[in-house]
Amino acid sequence: MSENLRSSKTTSKSPKTSAKKQKGDKAKQSSKGKRKQLDKKDEVDLSMERIGHPEIFPLVFTTKTQEIFNCRVDEDVTEENCFKLIKKEDIIQDLKTRAAISDFHPVKRVVLEYPGEELLVVFDANFQYGQNFYLVASEEAKENFLKTPDTAEEKEEKSEEEKEGTLEVHAYKHSVHKPWVSLGSEKEVEEESVKGYVTKIKYMFSRARRKFGAPIRFTDRNASHVKDSYVECTSYQDKTFSIKLLERDVGVQMVPKVKEASTQTKWTYPKNAATQYSPRQLSNEEMEESLSSEKLKEFLTSVHLRMEIALQQNEIMNAFFDDWKALAEDESSSGDKSDVYLKAYQSFTDPNYLKDRSISCVRWHPTIYGIIAESATQQHSDEERINLSDKLLLQDSVIFWSFSDPIRPQLILECPHDIYCFQFSPSDPNIIAGGCFNGQVVLWDISKHEERLQNAKSITVGVKKSVINMDSASVLNLLENNDTSEPSYMKDDESDTEPPLVRYCATSSIEGSHKTVITDIHWLPDHFEVNRTGTTFENRAEICIQLVTCSPDCLILFWDIRVTKLPGKHSFEKAKEKNIFDMPPGVPDTFKHLALSWKPLIKINLCKSDTEMEYSPIKICLLEQHHHYKILDKAQSLNKPQALAKENPHAKMSVPSNKPLKALESISNNFFVGTKDGEIIYSDWKIKIDSDSGKPVSKKPSHKYIIHDEAVNTVQISPFFKDIILSVGGWNFAIWKEGVTDGPILESSCTAQRYTTGHWSLTRPGVFFIGRDDGNIDIWDLLKKTHEPSHFQNISESMITCISPWIASPKQQFLAVSDDSGVLRVLEICPILSQPSSNEQANVLDYFEREVKYLKNYEKYQEFQAKERTEKELETQIEKTSAATKQKTKRDGGARKCRL
Repeated sequence: MSENLRSSKTTSKSPKTSAKKQKGDKAKQSSKGKRKQLDKKDEVDLSMERIGHPEIFPLVFTTKTQEIFNCRVDEDVTEENCFKLIKKEDIIQDLKTRAAISDFHPVKRVVLEYPGEELLVVFDANFQYGQNFYLVASEEAKENFLKTPDTAEEKEEKSEEEKEGTLEVHAYKHSVHKPWVSLGSEKEVEEESVKGYVTKIKYMFSRARRKFGAPIRFTDRNASHVKDSYVECTSYQDKTFSIKLLERDVGVQMVPKVKEASTQTKWTYPKNAATQYSPRQLSNEEMEESLSSEKLKEFLTSVHLRMEIALQQNEIMNAFFDDWKALAEDESSSGDKSDVYLKAYQSFTDPNYLKDRSISCVRWHPTIYGIIAESATQQHSDEERINLSDKLLLQDSVIFWSFSDPIRPQLILECPHDIYCFQFSPSDPNIIAGGCFNGQVVLWDISKHEERLQNAKSITVGVKKSVINMDSASVLNLLENNDTSEPSYMKDDESDTEPPLVRYCATSSIEGSHKTVITDIHWLPDHFEVNRTGTTFENRAEICIQLVTCSPDCLILFWDIRVTKLPGKHSFEKAKEKNIFDMPPGVPDTFKHLALSWKPLIKINLCKSDTEMEYSPIKICLLEQHHHYKILDKAQSLNKPQALAKENPHAKMSVPSNKPLKALESISNNFFVGTKDGEIIYSDWKIKIDSDSGKPVSKKPSHKYIIHDEAVNTVQISPFFKDIILSVGGWNFAIWKEGVTDGPILESSCTAQRYTTGHWSLTRPGVFFIGRDDGNIDIWDLLKKTHEPSHFQNISESMITCISPWIASPKQQFLAVSDDSGVLRVLEICPILSQPSSNEQANVLDYFEREVKYLKNYEKYQEFQAKERTEKELETQIEKTSAATKQKTKRDGGARKCRL
């Protein structure tokens, strides 16, 4: 077969067979013309034109096709008998029957335009053209293939004899075997050959004779548990391949080049000189003459237009704005993907306190550099927690770490149960409130250990900060009795082996607490407080005194840490109470008045409006919150305690004042809640009076949105916009705007990995971080991309549980990331993610406003479509009714004619 192709190709190249060459050229031109007419969208050019055979089209014949056309390999066609003629009608019928499944579909147009009745298919056993078969698409090529080699050669000789006369006949000479002469190649082969110089190691395996023929049982076991079950091949230094360094003495002498030069300066004689000038003043006559001159008028007329244009340009743009500097800022803020990173700075873990524990909450100390706290929870099931609740054991729940000592904890807070969430007081960081797994609220006082935390501060702090001296100016000392003579609860504050243990000061009563785990806790801001009806009043003390908590038990509770006003009691009852509520040794009596009697101020029950079912809140976001903690300078921190001491506000803080407080109408009472079922609730905390029963009841939520597929784990307000809220849960996140009731202004698509937590950036309005269950963190930048994260980075092999950013200095920011395995990592945020660009806040606000307009237009478009759909349905119904009426009228008329 290949010889036929070569003969046809050589005959086309010979100058003596011009007629055949012309025919071949015509065939090539015709085939090229046909191929140009093929539709590029339906077929692919499979011809072998690039190698000089445009009439050949390689094809792949499946077993089904071979059976249909009787061209089965090694049965109907072989390597010797490789030709098969197939009728054109059969191929067309196969294309109609199997359509695109047919193996002839790629050459459908070639088959339809073929002039003959039968097409030649050749079995390509050697895959010369890449497939097992190929189609011959011209009649001339088919005839050349079907001719035997002998007849073709004879006709070729006859045609050449007729045209040119006689040809010289060369006798065939047999090849003569000659002896092989070496030219040195055997040496190269011997040098390149691989020879084994290393002695082979022989292993002999033996078995006891009594075990011959015994049945074999295969089992799985750990090789490290059985002695001598495996041999470890450790690496060692092979002296055979060690390279010896040769020592040599080298001397180098450096000689500096010396050059002499001289300079001659021109000396001038110094002279004392002075200039006296006086201002040029015009008389009134000269001024009038100058102002009324034609020269001045011509000058003003000539420069009037240019001056007007210059003034307009000054109004349009700032002529002194440095465009190059702004361009450099934009480029540095955008950056490349390689410039966006989270650099590992520190990691904290402890096998004694964090073994088999998961970190549920992470908080930075508001005023002390490098101090971070975390709450660790036992990985127990609900049944195990119920069984352990009967045991009165204190749990090491909140652990304090320092940058200066990442191995040992600095402080440990104890409580009756595991802490799921906690918060530092914004006005006094020595006061810490936490939510337990059993639903109780716990308060700690760490004022005695503040000096220890300050001394543990890293020496490498680059930014000097002045911290409030809380020993005398905090809420603690305003509330506690001035009795510090009690022995310390811990053994030794300065101990280097074990961290000090701090016991809780107060817990809420079990009857008034939540029934399940407290999943979120917040301090109310220090500029307002609420009463039992939910009305907001001014906070004259300007210290945070109230809390809000939420739990899946469908309740949101407000707490007040002040002493409630109780009716007068007898002296012996007061003495009895004093004995009952004595605090353990070493525990501050700051919240002694709350022991065993602390109950919530307000109870808000989230009931569904359409059914009797209730919502299960997981996260709550108040629209009135602290965005940043207050850090006073040194002078204020020294002067404030004296002022507070003079005022003596203990009475004000212990018992609510009888003086009428000013109601604040500007404070928003609304809040967002994320539920266990993935719902976002918008409601109000004010209490209303039921018209039927006359009892105070909580308001029902005004709006409900179902966005997330699983429990919502983050509901957070933006630190730059008071009406922008981020919610994370399930496999997506959403951004909300207060006042927009149509839904979220931005909703992400569902991802392959579940989102576990999220947090806004503290310095860039359009940046936020989201943790995933595969250990990665997605970094979103709304000014770059809104459909996908601008960058992601792997942090851990376990699930990310909490993210908390912190501003250490204007040029340094940290991101605390905890995982499910009990490891807390501190990452340094790169400058691109921490330093905002020029007008970034305005650009992000403009983006949010555009999304709000788009959402409103989309809602209007949906309403318009629904209205059109209703009108079309109404018209269709009217047409059907009229058609039925006409048919009924025709039937009634025909019936009357029949009666007549």
